[in-house]
Amino acid sequence: MTLRPIGDRILVKRVESETRSAGGIIIPETAKEKPQEAEVIAVGEGRLLDNGERFAPPVKPGDRVLFAKYSGDEIKLAGETHMIMRSDEILAIIES
Repeated sequence: MTLRPIGDRILVKRVESETRSAGGIIIPETAKEKPQEAEVIAVGEGRLLDNGERFAPPVKPGDRVLFAKYSGDEIKLAGETHMIMRSDEILAIIES
């Protein structure tokens, strides 16, 4: 099954955080915070402007992004948890 977001929505999948701290301590699942880093899976066609043109989101599939802590809506897709969020909820693109 494929999912194509509409408008300025973006489909992302969270990137799993490390299970060890910098000092080597193993962090249990119950103590971990949900990561705020994700990989872009699919991108909508963009927001419709007043003049009828579309403003495309600044990300593309495969980009890694940071997003606000309480942004987006979680969904289950093929047994995996994904998030759908608006493009303005993305804080930064991670470039390496």
